[in-house]
Amino acid sequence: MLFHAGNDAAPDLTPAHVRDRLAGRAARDGGADAALTPAAVLLPLVTHPAGMTALFTERTAHLADHAGQVSFPGGRVEPGDRDAVAAALRETEEEIGLAAKSIEVVGSLDVFDTSTGFAVTPVVGLVAPPLALTLDAFEVAEAFEAPLGFLFDPANRRRESRMHRGRRREYWVIDYQGHTIWGVTARIVVDLCAVLDACDTEDHR
Repeated sequence: MLFHAGNDAAPDLTPAHVRDRLAGRAARDGGADAALTPAAVLLPLVTHPAGMTALFTERTAHLADHAGQVSFPGGRVEPGDRDAVAAALRETEEEIGLAAKSIEVVGSLDVFDTSTGFAVTPVVGLVAPPLALTLDAFEVAEAFEAPLGFLFDPANRRRESRMHRGRRREYWVIDYQGHTIWGVTARIVVDLCAVLDACDTEDHR
């Protein structure tokens, strides 16, 4: 099921601005640690006339990894993938039925390493509405959009922490209409905010 965003959508953040800020930021495969598994996600920005939104998925509750969590479509880079961009586009079509020809890839954010053993490349793509999605019922419980204006507002995010493998880790949390966006997904959102010059240059890691 696709939930549409409200009117809280940062009209000054235009597709042209996104293209300009992401220009030259090509995806690179892998991170600093060669032992990590390369992976990629697509951050789809939907170009509504009233302002852009980000498209998220919520994983199904029965999955072995990250069950029920909010995420972006994506997964590991497979041997048949040309690069991280190809992996992100392939996974997006498999998970939500959004074809590569419908996505304008404009660049990527920095690769970052996860505590679960992946080096993740976030690929940013522009998508024109209306969206005709076909969700993979095994992996994806629903898809929803959230306005960039809401996501980028510092008042709507907070820092939390938890112990993981003997270390205390801090992470971002964003609550939106009953959905909790946190961890890697929230970090990608805050990274995008910084790259687009849409928020203060705080410590967003």
